[in-house]
Amino acid sequence: MKKVFVSGCYDMLHSGHVAFFEEAATYGDLYVGIGSDQTIYDLKARRPINNEQERLYMVKALKSVKDAWINKGNGLLDFIEEIKRLKPDIFFVNNDGHSSLKATLCEELGIKYIVSSRIPHGNLPSRSTTALRSECRIPYRIDLAGGWLDQPKVSKLCAGPVLTISIEPDYEFNDRSGMSTSSRKKAIELWQVDIPAGNKEQLAKTLFCFENPPGTNYISGSQDALGIVLPGLNKLHYSGDFWPSDIENNPDEDILKWLEKSIWLVPIYPRGEDYDVLKDTNITEENARQLSEAAKASWEAIKRKDLKKFGENMIKSFEAQIKMFPKMITEDLLKILDSYKNQASGWKLSGAGGGGYWILLSEKPIENAIQIRIRKKE
Repeated sequence: MKKVFVSGCYDMLHSGHVAFFEEAATYGDLYVGIGSDQTIYDLKARRPINNEQERLYMVKALKSVKDAWINKGNGLLDFIEEIKRLKPDIFFVNNDGHSSLKATLCEELGIKYIVSSRIPHGNLPSRSTTALRSECRIPYRIDLAGGWLDQPKVSKLCAGPVLTISIEPDYEFNDRSGMSTSSRKKAIELWQVDIPAGNKEQLAKTLFCFENPPGTNYISGSQDALGIVLPGLNKLHYSGDFWPSDIENNPDEDILKWLEKSIWLVPIYPRGEDYDVLKDTNITEENARQLSEAAKASWEAIKRKDLKKFGENMIKSFEAQIKMFPKMITEDLLKILDSYKNQASGWKLSGAGGGGYWILLSEKPIENAIQIRIRKKE
């Protein structure tokens, strides 16, 4: 029998996990590496519901599992020691567990890498641990174009918009992945389970002030708070201040559904703790203008549902960002992008870059990518 390896958290064991294990076991004897409590905390900024020994006990009890253990390492590749010792024939992952780091490691070790879609068993509903953790419905956010204009040192050179969408928490995006995870953690401190009723702009301002109290050295951009709190698609216009001078919401359901079908996220890896995007910047009026104009053109293309023009201007926006902040991008990230360029009409990195997710635009499915749900107007 071939050896098949899978690795993950497997907290709150559910039918989705069992179906995943059963599918993996069709390829051979199944071995499971389980993330430690500390690894989960480092990646997700939370503790698991069930501790590592409970999770190990439940996984080992499944008939499809040959053996299981707690991985000794940390980070996304916490299983390196174990996989080198096991020498599996196959490494099996779900599409939301896919990472270029895992694929590269398998290529180096001569292990077949298989990415599977999340398919429920029989008539059972699709399950994920994130969905079951229903006590927290606070969204994440994606900025589609214009990112960095929410910083006065950029928008004072040329005013312009940042385009954001509010993302339902169907996935538990890794900490430090450019999805406003730090702002979201502050929102959870404030409101626990969901965005409360009330004036959304005032609530976003409350979150922004809570995250940036007096004396804060680096002011987080207000697009993070606004992108989380304001549902749907929003254009935040910045004119040299930390708060936008104008906010335009587009609640059109057809446009939001079109965006959901057109946006694909390819997992990369979280930014490192020592990552500093503010080193060696090149913030000029010309670059700020390019960023602003690309964001404006992106907004108009989205309103027309013109994916080609949206993609062209998303790329222009991203190129303007990395001209101003070269540390956003690395050769490793560009190498990953090269493998997807021919499938996408547009691309950018999530948030300030340095890791997280490649955000791609395509009318057709992109291999090993995940899709999102936009929080609609309440």
